[in-house]
Amino acid sequence: MGGGSAVVRVLRDRTAGRCLAGVVVSGFGTSALWLTAGIWVKSLTGSNSLAALTVFAMWAPVLAGPALGALADRMDRKVLLVRGNLVTAFLLVPLVLVDSGRTVWLLFAVLVLHGASGVVLDAAESALVAGTVPASLLADFNGLRMTANEGMKLVAPLAGAGLYVRFGGPAVALLAAVTCALAALVFARLPVRRSPATADSPPAGSRRDELAAGLRRIRASAVLRPLVTAGAATMLLAGVNGAVTFAYVDEVLGRAPAYAGVLYAVQGAGSVAVGLLAGPLLRRLPERLFAAGGIAVFALGVGARTVSPDTVALAASAAIGFGLPCVLVAAMTAVQRETPDAVLGRTAATAGSLMTAPNAVALALGAGLVAVVDVRVLTAAAGVAGVLAAMILAAGARRGRDATASPRA
Repeated sequence: MGGGSAVVRVLRDRTAGRCLAGVVVSGFGTSALWLTAGIWVKSLTGSNSLAALTVFAMWAPVLAGPALGALADRMDRKVLLVRGNLVTAFLLVPLVLVDSGRTVWLLFAVLVLHGASGVVLDAAESALVAGTVPASLLADFNGLRMTANEGMKLVAPLAGAGLYVRFGGPAVALLAAVTCALAALVFARLPVRRSPATADSPPAGSRRDELAAGLRRIRASAVLRPLVTAGAATMLLAGVNGAVTFAYVDEVLGRAPAYAGVLYAVQGAGSVAVGLLAGPLLRRLPERLFAAGGIAVFALGVGARTVSPDTVALAASAAIGFGLPCVLVAAMTAVQRETPDAVLGRTAATAGSLMTAPNAVALALGAGLVAVVDVRVLTAAAGVAGVLAAMILAAGARRGRDATASPRA
């Protein structure tokens, strides 16, 4: 069954199709804003450090994933998706007041709140989809969601940059606000009855125990633990790879910094492709084997960045884009399938935090290492580490199949 069939299967399901539409609509404005924020701050302050800090502002709320995800287990998820997007839209409107270095703090505050909203909404959407979409469609949906997100990263920067050049940052902020409002309308039309997630919640314990429920679920599961661990390791290596990209373009390829944009576009195209194929492949392969294969492809792409021909550089970027999402799609699909509804929101958010937080850490670590270590050494080491991670994960594929057949409670 091909990627085209996967698209049809998802779009035919009213809940899955409309959830995907909401993701696409809100993702367009969000990507445009987030990718323009650094340019906006740089133009207002002249500071490269503050411009780079916009990335941290976006990522910081991921560290609070378990607490934020718990909201998706206490509220009706459809209502949360609608109200959350509307609140986000209203939060973005004050950005029209950002017009100088003295008001740039407002942009940072909104970016942090926007990031927090994104963590909550992602958890709510993941939990709602798991509870309403047939299990046979989960892998297809998650793959297409990845395709939608990566596709927005290819299109939205151009739209955001063009809008910024013509009308300034406030216009981009208003675009993001409008898309969030439109997403709320799409989610409001989801054919899902109101059924609060708290209806079947376990007896309340201490606040700490409640927030740790997602982590306990992941640690206790022979299915989830290796996938989330592999995802975290892969994202750590992806952060190192991302941090050395400009050094790679300069020192290995001998190209101008703008050439990094070409490599990112090719990488995004690879991610779009694997998103279309993820569902069909996950129906044929065990999740661990699919994830391990993706990690291996990613690692080979990173390792190939030790050589200079442009053809290799383009092929390596495509391999990185194709391989990296595999473990993320496999892990989140397993979370949706293996987790009880009562703790699904916080478990999904915890898994997301565990897998994405290492990327932010590695971006900072890699930025420091590239100043003292040859970029070829870093890419070679990351490539070898990725291959080892893939081998370890693949070695447990048979045990993973056994655990899938008899999942732990």
